Amino acid sequence: MNSHATKPIADVQNQADARHLAIDKVGIKGIRHPVIVKDKSSGVQHTIASFNMYVYLPHDFKGTHMSRFVEILNNHGRDISVESFESILREVVHKLEAKSGHIEMSFPYFVTKTAPVSGVQSLLDYDVTFVGEIDNGRYRFTMKVQVPVTSLCPCSKKISERGAHNQRSHVTITVRTNKSVWIEEVVRYAEEQASSELYGLLKRPDEKFVTEHAYDNPKFVEDMVRDVATALNKDERIDAYVVESENFESIHNHSAYALIEK
Repeated sequence: MNSHATKPIADVQNQADARHLAIDKVGIKGIRHPVIVKDKSSGVQHTIASFNMYVYLPHDFKGTHMSRFVEILNNHGRDISVESFESILREVVHKLEAKSGHIEMSFPYFVTKTAPVSGVQSLLDYDVTFVGEIDNGRYRFTMKVQVPVTSLCPCSKKISERGAHNQRSHVTITVRTNKSVWIEEVVRYAEEQASSELYGLLKRPDEKFVTEHAYDNPKFVEDMVRDVATALNKDERIDAYVVESENFESIHNHSAYALIEK
């Protein structure tokens, strides 16, 4: 009989630690997994998400069981969505015997855009992150959406005889809600307040329209965050938010940035 077959395998993670320092977040980062996300127009979208998964580690434990994060994720297969997010996090906290846990799920989300004049359709992608947190049994969910838009400088328009400088901007909206809010709805909050929204495909009449529309609708970075925040304040489903705008300046080698938090 092989003596190695009966020899117990050491569980180093469960050993005591004498440094008396708790760890706020310990776990795994950057694990990719297929997910299903609800789509307002066509039902669902199948995409690939990158997960960060953490738990709180008490001061007297040497380590956590990293493999259990992966095991839980794989046990749910492709059936991972907003609806299952809380149950996955609660399972993580339970199986790792932690008082708190944290999961981030980041993925590209595609929306079909229709050009304003020609009507030609194309896809535009947005970066979305779902964040779930549990602390002493209390669950909290937030959604973060990064929306690329166009901004045109009001000052440049005012002082220039021929044109005005414009740039691509990222408006990032992070919301905590008391009812379901579609990703597309968050996207529209940003696009409707920008100088112009973006499209994956434009014909010449469309290009003329969007450039003139942006010229007629100039926005400072300060205008962008204030206008988006004003719109969010009217939505009773939204309890808290962070609105950020970063304008990648076309005449400077730096960005302009603004943030409002409620």
